[in-house]
Parts: sequence; structure tokens; C-alpha cells
Amino acid sequence: MTERHHILAVDDEPQITRVLRTALTAHGYDVRVAHDGESALEMMKDWRADLVVTDLAMPNVDGVELCRRIRQKSEIPIIVLSVRDQEKTKIEALDAGADDYVTKPFSVDELMARVRANLRRLKEVSAGQTLIEDGDFRIDLDAHSITVSGREVRLTPKEFDLLVYLAQHPRKVITTRKLLAAVWGANSIEQPEYVRVFVNHLRKKLERDPENPRYILNDPWIGYRFDPGE
Repeated sequence: MTERHHILAVDDEPQITRVLRTALTAHGYDVRVAHDGESALEMMKDWRADLVVTDLAMPNVDGVELCRRIRQKSEIPIIVLSVRDQEKTKIEALDAGADDYVTKPFSVDELMARVRANLRRLKEVSAGQTLIEDGDFRIDLDAHSITVSGREVRLTPKEFDLLVYLAQHPRKVITTRKLLAAVWGANSIEQPEYVRVFVNHLRKKLERDPENPRYILNDPWIGYRFDPGE
């Protein structure tokens, strides 16, 4: 029998935690609930969570700080819940280590899809690994070679660096600022046009229909999500 995944739901609104507990339990997950970031951190000292779903606006330790604190010790997936006018805070949470977000009011189906995607995402590639094989992609870091569905693709060094970073964080939302810092350096975080231009270059080379991409997807006003396929 497969062990059930443990999910920690964090929100200061009881009606939301009730919905989260009911929906996640109905889908076979072992769920615990915390009503702010501080109690969530206390709970995680004695209980191993496989994934955290957290609100952003909470008393004591808010969602952004909770992401930051979890990331100091763990790489478990974190999904943040946000309302539509929290774009700035949402970006801060993603930059602080959150993997994904769901906008309130959310549908249970959308939430479950995000939970499943984040639980199955690959761990980040370690410094010693030289090969990424995921979905339609095979990336050899030493040889600087890439094949997509068996088709070899030639990339410039910067295009290659951008794709590798995306491939090391599959199925995650990555903010434009984080991509800029990782690929172009901290001094370039105010130059979002770099990412737009190079994503367009990658789409032309990787996608069969660059106008309707399936691999490098936009999350409007936030950043990009890389989906290598199944």
C-alpha cells in the first residue's frame, strides 16, 4: 500500500481551512491545518509535510516569511493562495521560495491539479548531475546538447543556460526576477526584456508552434513555467 502524502494547509480563515481539509482528505491526502505561519513552523518540527498550501496574508508569520523560513531547511513544494490584487506579494512569495500559486476564489479541481503537479515534480538537479531527462527533453550539460522528442536543437550559450535553469525547476512558476538573477546575474534583475527576448528565441527553436507554446508557458505578470511533457 502506498504511503499517503502529508499536506499542511495554512490559513487564518477557518472556512478556507475547512475546505482545504475536506478536499485534500477526499483525494487521499493526510492533512493537518495551521492558522498562521508561526504555528505551521512549530507543527513542522514534529511532523514531516510533503507539501504546504499557505495563504499569504496572515498574522504573526505571513505567507512570504513562511516560504522563506521553510526554504532555509527544506525543498518541499509550497503552493500559495492569493487574492487577485496581491500580485506584488505573490511575486515576493515566489521569489522567497514558493513553487506555485492558486488565486482565490479557487476551484477544488484546479487546486488538486496543482497539488499533483508539485508532488511529482523532480527534485532540483544537483551540482554533480550532467544529464537531465524529463518528458520530451534530454539535456546533456557537459556536451551542451539538447534533443526534444529525439530532434536535436542547437542553442546559443545564453539560450542553453536559460533552458537548463528552467529544466532544473520543471512545472514550477519562476518569476522573471529570479530568472534574471540566475541566468544574467543580480545586476540584471531590472531588465525583464532579456527574458522576453530569449524565451521567444527558445520557443522558435523548441516549439512546433511558437505562437501556441506547450513547453515554456507564461504566467501573466509573474514569470514562466516549464512543462517538459509527460
